[in-house]
Amino acid sequence: MKSVERAEILDYVTYQEQRDTIRTRTLQQKETRRIHVGEYLTFLFENHDTVLYQIQEMMRVEEIVKEAEIVHEMETYNELLGRAGELGATLLIEIDDPGERDLLLQKWLDLPQHIYAKLESGEKVYAKFDDRQVGDTRLSSVQYIKFDTSGRTPVALGVNHPALTVETELTEVQREALGSDLKD
Repeated sequence: MKSVERAEILDYVTYQEQRDTIRTRTLQQKETRRIHVGEYLTFLFENHDTVLYQIQEMMRVEEIVKEAEIVHEMETYNELLGRAGELGATLLIEIDDPGERDLLLQKWLDLPQHIYAKLESGEKVYAKFDDRQVGDTRLSSVQYIKFDTSGRTPVALGVNHPALTVETELTEVQREALGSDLKD
């Protein structure tokens, strides 16, 4: 997937002037790439445009103008993107009750080995998690993951953990969006 390059990034004042148009277009892209799996898991698949938007929003909010800080934001957010044949996503583990959340994040410590994208052939491609986010005693509720589908578009996302087993079929619109991202 094409990384964001420095030449694409607008200064935060120019971005602010164009923000409404950019925001509307990007939020439409994000909506088709937001996939809920069961009661607690939401996958937000990233692409070039969603990452560019995140960078621009950080620059606007933080009023970033120094070149080194802009490059740092760009490098950080580009890590969310998959390489050729991969899909990158942010996984949100959404549990409203703090006590239940703490308990489940401890119980699901080994969840990273059980999340998969299912291909049309039925093959399950398991997610690669960022090791920097997996603790020793509990799982973080926000994870950055990648699925190496070798360029094949998933038809479902699922979990086969002993304490959480669920699978969600992707809609045609979601499959088209992810397929398009894999071609970039």
